[in-house]
Amino acid sequence: MIEYVLWLALGMMILSAIIPNSRFFRKLIGALGWVFFGIHWAYQPLHYLEIHDYFNVVLTIVVAIFCFFFAYTMADEYRRRNFALESIDVTSMVTGVAAIGSLFYFPFLQMESLNYWIISTVTDNVVQVLHMLGYPVDSTWNTISLNGYSVEIILACTAIESIALFIGLITSVKAPMKRVASSFMVSVPVIYVLNIFRDVFVVIAYTQQWFGPSSFEIAHHVIAKFGSMIALFVIGYAVLRILPELFDLIDGVYELVTIWMRNIAEKFSGIR
Repeated sequence: MIEYVLWLALGMMILSAIIPNSRFFRKLIGALGWVFFGIHWAYQPLHYLEIHDYFNVVLTIVVAIFCFFFAYTMADEYRRRNFALESIDVTSMVTGVAAIGSLFYFPFLQMESLNYWIISTVTDNVVQVLHMLGYPVDSTWNTISLNGYSVEIILACTAIESIALFIGLITSVKAPMKRVASSFMVSVPVIYVLNIFRDVFVVIAYTQQWFGPSSFEIAHHVIAKFGSMIALFVIGYAVLRILPELFDLIDGVYELVTIWMRNIAEKFSGIR
């Protein structure tokens, strides 16, 4: 059932992104798309609770809140017939980013052939690096074993989410093709390579029991997670240097969130 909600959300967001700017109806379609997208993400913490990945529990809750916030904002713009005419249309632009990124990501999530291909490719790359480093690991299509310990490579281990996000951001701005291509090269291939080494680190740390019985949790849920955040921050900075047009989008989102939080604070202070 949740899969249908996801594709419904994606379809509405794509439709909203391609409807001409002059048609306010795109705001209503976009708002509905964000609602269904929020429902999808609000369902995800249940999965991460089962595997004790509390970082992603918090992350998916935040993403769900963000989706519902954008749904409310676009619905309010539709109701008031009010959106940026002289500056960038932030909500429509973010909807386009989400639509493009999701269109790239979710086929890997939902289509078995693509899912199998990317997981097996990443597994093979990780095994190759481990062999180069002198670790005689055994592997199946998505499981890497050594010293009686096994690590399973799943879709989340492929960095496809981060890659899809950067593809959505890069393709959302109007800039010369040379700069767009440069921003792609400093983000997507770099993310993929760094992720391979992230997986290599987790496999070595766990199979060698670097941190004792909690080696996997410490290596994967703590060190690798924070390392990934730092790497994405640096990559994001590099992309912004190449595509400064993204600053307008970021500034617009920040302004929307600030206004929203200020309104909530005023309402709560009024109740008291």
